[in-house]
Amino acid sequence: MPVTATVREAHAAARPDTEHLCRLLAHVPLLEGFEPPELARFARGVREQNVERGAVLFHRGDPCHGFHLVLCGQIKLAFTSAEGQEKVIEIMRPGQSFGEAVMFMEKPYFVMAQALTDSRLLHIAKSVVFEEMDRDPTFCRRIIAGLSQRLHHLIADVETYSLLSGRERIVGYLLREEESSGEPGLCGRVSIRLPTSKGTIASRLNLTQEHFSRILHELAEAGLIVVEGRTIHIPDIERLRTTGARY
Repeated sequence: MPVTATVREAHAAARPDTEHLCRLLAHVPLLEGFEPPELARFARGVREQNVERGAVLFHRGDPCHGFHLVLCGQIKLAFTSAEGQEKVIEIMRPGQSFGEAVMFMEKPYFVMAQALTDSRLLHIAKSVVFEEMDRDPTFCRRIIAGLSQRLHHLIADVETYSLLSGRERIVGYLLREEESSGEPGLCGRVSIRLPTSKGTIASRLNLTQEHFSRILHELAEAGLIVVEGRTIHIPDIERLRTTGARY
Protein backbone atom coordinates (compact mmCIF):
# COMPACT_ATOMS: atom_id res chain seq x y z
CA MET A 1 0.00 0.00 0.00
CA PRO A 2 1.58 3.33 -0.98
CA VAL A 3 2.65 5.40 1.97
CA THR A 4 1.23 8.59 0.48
CA ALA A 5 -2.24 7.06 0.36
CA THR A 6 -2.45 6.49 4.09
CA VAL A 7 -0.06 8.96 5.75
CA ARG A 8 -1.55 12.42 5.59
CA GLU A 9 0.10 15.67 6.53
CA ALA A 10 -2.29 17.62 8.72
CA HIS A 11 -1.35 20.90 7.04
CA ALA A 12 -0.45 19.77 3.55
CA ALA A 13 -2.52 22.43 1.79
CA ALA A 14 -1.90 25.37 4.06
CA ARG A 15 0.74 27.07 6.12
CA PRO A 16 1.30 25.11 9.35
CA ASP A 17 -0.73 26.42 12.28
CA THR A 18 2.07 27.40 14.66
CA GLU A 19 -0.31 28.03 17.54
CA HIS A 20 -1.84 24.56 17.14
CA LEU A 21 1.59 22.91 17.00
CA CYS A 22 2.73 24.85 20.06
CA ARG A 23 -0.24 23.53 22.01
CA LEU A 24 0.75 19.99 21.07
CA LEU A 25 4.44 20.55 21.82
CA ALA A 26 3.65 22.02 25.25
CA HIS A 27 2.67 18.51 26.41
CA VAL A 28 5.85 16.83 25.14
CA PRO A 29 8.10 15.82 28.09
CA LEU A 30 11.21 16.50 26.01
CA LEU A 31 10.18 20.17 25.76
CA GLU A 32 9.05 20.60 29.35
CA GLY A 33 9.82 24.11 30.60
CA PHE A 34 9.97 25.67 27.13
CA GLU A 35 8.46 29.16 26.98
CA PRO A 36 5.97 30.06 24.19
CA PRO A 37 8.62 31.81 22.03
CA GLU A 38 10.86 28.73 22.29
CA LEU A 39 7.99 26.41 21.35
CA ALA A 40 7.15 28.64 18.39
CA ARG A 41 10.76 28.49 17.22
CA PHE A 42 10.78 24.71 17.57
CA ALA A 43 7.43 24.39 15.76
CA ARG A 44 9.06 25.64 12.54
CA GLY A 45 10.47 22.16 12.02
CA VAL A 46 7.43 20.14 13.15
CA ARG A 47 4.79 18.43 11.00
CA GLU A 48 1.66 16.74 12.27
CA GLN A 49 0.87 13.42 10.59
CA ASN A 50 -2.33 11.35 10.62
CA VAL A 51 -1.60 7.70 9.89
CA GLU A 52 -4.27 5.13 9.09
CA ARG A 53 -4.15 1.65 10.57
CA GLY A 54 -1.89 -0.57 8.48
CA ALA A 55 -0.06 2.33 6.84
CA VAL A 56 3.70 2.08 6.57
CA LEU A 57 5.33 5.24 7.87
CA PHE A 58 8.74 4.33 6.48
CA HIS A 59 10.58 1.29 5.17
CA ARG A 60 14.04 0.00 6.00
CA GLY A 61 16.52 1.94 3.88
CA ASP A 62 14.43 5.11 3.65
CA PRO A 63 16.31 8.31 4.51
CA CYS A 64 15.81 9.74 8.00
CA HIS A 65 15.23 13.50 8.26
CA GLY A 66 14.20 13.69 11.92
CA PHE A 67 12.36 11.72 14.57
CA HIS A 68 8.73 10.92 15.34
CA LEU A 69 6.68 11.42 18.48
CA VAL A 70 3.46 9.44 19.00
CA LEU A 71 0.51 11.59 20.13
CA CYS A 72 -2.10 8.84 19.95
CA GLY A 73 -2.28 5.32 18.55
CA GLN A 74 0.40 2.64 18.25
CA ILE A 75 3.34 2.28 15.88
CA LYS A 76 5.14 -1.02 15.32
CA LEU A 77 8.88 -1.04 14.63
CA ALA A 78 10.01 -4.27 12.98
CA PHE A 79 12.54 -6.07 10.84
CA THR A 80 11.12 -7.78 7.75
CA SER A 81 12.67 -10.41 5.50
CA ALA A 82 12.31 -10.85 1.75
CA GLU A 83 10.13 -13.89 2.51
CA GLY A 84 7.70 -11.76 4.51
CA GLN A 85 8.82 -12.88 7.96
CA GLU A 86 8.72 -10.22 10.64
CA LYS A 87 10.40 -9.57 13.99
CA VAL A 88 8.76 -6.86 16.08
CA ILE A 89 11.37 -4.73 17.85
CA GLU A 90 9.11 -2.34 19.72
CA ILE A 91 5.54 -1.09 19.93
CA MET A 92 5.55 2.68 20.37
CA ARG A 93 2.71 4.25 22.36
CA PRO A 94 1.57 7.81 23.10
CA GLY A 95 4.36 9.93 24.55
CA GLN A 96 7.11 7.76 23.08
CA SER A 97 9.46 8.79 20.29
CA PHE A 98 11.55 6.90 17.76
CA GLY A 99 14.17 7.58 15.10
CA GLU A 100 16.54 9.70 17.17
CA ALA A 101 19.52 7.34 16.91
CA VAL A 102 19.56 7.06 13.11
CA MET A 103 18.90 10.81 12.91
CA PHE A 104 22.10 11.53 14.84
CA MET A 105 24.08 8.93 12.88
CA GLU A 106 22.70 10.38 9.63
CA LYS A 107 21.93 6.85 8.48
CA PRO A 108 18.83 5.47 6.73
CA TYR A 109 16.20 3.68 8.80
CA PHE A 110 17.16 0.09 9.61
CA VAL A 111 13.62 -0.97 10.58
CA MET A 112 10.16 -0.38 9.15
CA ALA A 113 7.42 1.49 10.99
CA GLN A 114 3.74 0.60 10.60
CA ALA A 115 0.62 1.88 12.34
CA LEU A 116 -1.19 -0.78 14.37
CA THR A 117 -4.14 1.59 14.88
CA ASP A 118 -5.18 4.93 13.42
CA SER A 119 -2.48 7.17 14.85
CA ARG A 120 -1.42 10.79 15.12
CA LEU A 121 2.25 11.75 15.25
CA LEU A 122 4.59 14.68 15.13
CA HIS A 123 7.63 14.57 12.87
CA ILE A 124 10.40 16.78 14.25
CA ALA A 125 13.06 17.78 11.73
CA LYS A 126 16.67 17.20 12.68
CA SER A 127 17.56 20.79 11.76
CA VAL A 128 15.51 22.24 14.65
CA VAL A 129 16.77 19.51 17.00
CA PHE A 130 20.39 20.36 16.21
CA GLU A 131 19.72 24.09 16.56
CA GLU A 132 18.10 23.60 19.96
CA MET A 133 20.95 21.36 21.14
CA ASP A 134 23.43 24.10 20.23
CA ARG A 135 21.33 26.58 22.18
CA ASP A 136 20.20 24.63 25.27
CA PRO A 137 22.37 22.22 27.35
CA THR A 138 19.30 21.00 29.28
CA PHE A 139 17.67 19.93 26.03
CA CYS A 140 20.89 18.05 25.15
CA ARG A 141 20.78 16.17 28.44
CA ARG A 142 17.16 15.17 27.85
CA ILE A 143 18.02 13.83 24.42
CA ILE A 144 20.95 11.86 25.84
CA ALA A 145 18.80 10.57 28.71
CA GLY A 146 16.18 9.33 26.25
CA LEU A 147 18.77 7.51 24.14
CA SER A 148 20.35 6.03 27.27
CA GLN A 149 16.99 4.72 28.43
CA ARG A 150 16.44 3.14 25.00
CA LEU A 151 19.85 1.43 25.28
CA HIS A 152 18.96 0.18 28.77
CA HIS A 153 15.72 -1.32 27.42
CA LEU A 154 17.63 -2.96 24.57
CA ILE A 155 20.06 -4.60 26.99
CA ALA A 156 17.12 -5.75 29.13
CA ASP A 157 15.54 -7.29 26.01
CA VAL A 158 18.73 -9.22 25.22
CA GLU A 159 18.80 -10.51 28.80
CA THR A 160 15.14 -11.53 28.57
CA TYR A 161 15.56 -13.41 25.28
CA SER A 162 18.78 -15.10 26.45
CA LEU A 163 17.97 -16.10 30.03
CA LEU A 164 14.21 -16.22 30.55
CA SER A 165 11.82 -18.96 29.47
CA GLY A 166 8.81 -18.23 27.30
CA ARG A 167 6.56 -18.52 30.35
CA GLU A 168 8.67 -15.99 32.28
CA ARG A 169 8.57 -13.56 29.36
CA ILE A 170 4.79 -13.71 29.08
CA VAL A 171 4.21 -13.43 32.83
CA GLY A 172 6.64 -10.50 32.94
CA TYR A 173 4.84 -8.84 30.03
CA LEU A 174 1.44 -9.21 31.73
CA LEU A 175 2.81 -7.79 34.98
CA ARG A 176 4.31 -4.78 33.17
CA GLU A 177 1.02 -4.15 31.37
CA GLU A 178 -0.80 -4.30 34.70
CA GLU A 179 1.63 -1.82 36.27
CA SER A 180 1.44 0.61 33.35
CA SER A 181 -2.36 0.55 33.31
CA GLY A 182 -2.44 2.32 36.67
CA GLU A 183 -5.84 0.79 37.45
CA PRO A 184 -6.02 -0.88 40.88
CA GLY A 185 -7.70 -4.26 40.98
CA LEU A 186 -10.41 -5.40 43.37
CA CYS A 187 -9.11 -7.86 45.99
CA GLY A 188 -6.12 -8.69 43.78
CA ARG A 189 -8.21 -9.23 40.63
CA VAL A 190 -7.20 -7.27 37.54
CA SER A 191 -8.06 -7.30 33.85
CA ILE A 192 -5.66 -6.37 31.07
CA ARG A 193 -6.64 -5.44 27.54
CA LEU A 194 -3.82 -6.51 25.22
CA PRO A 195 -2.85 -3.41 23.21
CA THR A 196 -2.45 -5.29 19.94
CA SER A 197 -2.75 -8.76 18.40
CA LYS A 198 -1.30 -11.81 20.13
CA GLY A 199 0.88 -12.45 17.09
CA THR A 200 2.48 -9.01 17.35
CA ILE A 201 3.07 -9.40 21.10
CA ALA A 202 4.53 -12.87 20.54
CA SER A 203 6.99 -11.47 18.01
CA ARG A 204 7.91 -8.68 20.42
CA LEU A 205 8.71 -11.34 23.06
CA ASN A 206 10.70 -13.40 20.52
CA LEU A 207 8.15 -16.23 20.55
CA THR A 208 6.09 -17.87 17.84
CA GLN A 209 2.37 -17.20 17.98
CA GLU A 210 1.77 -20.92 18.61
CA HIS A 211 4.17 -20.95 21.57
CA PHE A 212 2.59 -17.77 22.94
CA SER A 213 -0.92 -19.25 22.72
CA ARG A 214 0.21 -22.53 24.28
CA ILE A 215 1.67 -20.73 27.30
CA LEU A 216 -1.49 -18.66 27.74
CA HIS A 217 -3.44 -21.93 27.71
CA GLU A 218 -1.10 -23.42 30.35
CA LEU A 219 -1.50 -20.34 32.56
CA ALA A 220 -5.27 -20.57 32.15
CA GLU A 221 -5.23 -24.29 33.01
CA ALA A 222 -3.30 -23.43 36.17
CA GLY A 223 -5.98 -20.92 37.16
CA LEU A 224 -3.58 -17.98 36.88
CA ILE A 225 -5.43 -16.18 34.08
CA VAL A 226 -8.71 -16.25 32.18
CA VAL A 227 -8.50 -15.40 28.47
CA GLU A 228 -11.39 -13.67 26.69
CA GLY A 229 -10.16 -12.63 23.26
CA ARG A 230 -7.66 -9.83 23.82
CA THR A 231 -8.71 -9.36 27.44
CA ILE A 232 -6.72 -11.22 30.09
CA HIS A 233 -8.35 -11.52 33.51
CA ILE A 234 -5.98 -12.20 36.42
CA PRO A 235 -7.86 -13.55 39.47
CA ASP A 236 -4.88 -13.09 41.83
CA ILE A 237 -2.12 -10.73 40.71
CA GLU A 238 0.16 -11.65 43.64
CA ARG A 239 -0.06 -15.33 42.77
CA LEU A 240 0.92 -14.51 39.19
CA ARG A 241 3.89 -12.48 40.46
CA THR A 242 5.02 -15.39 42.60
CA THR A 243 4.67 -17.75 39.65
CA GLY A 244 6.70 -15.44 37.43
CA ALA A 245 9.48 -15.30 40.00
CA ARG A 246 9.52 -19.09 40.40
CA TYR A 247 9.86 -20.09 36.75
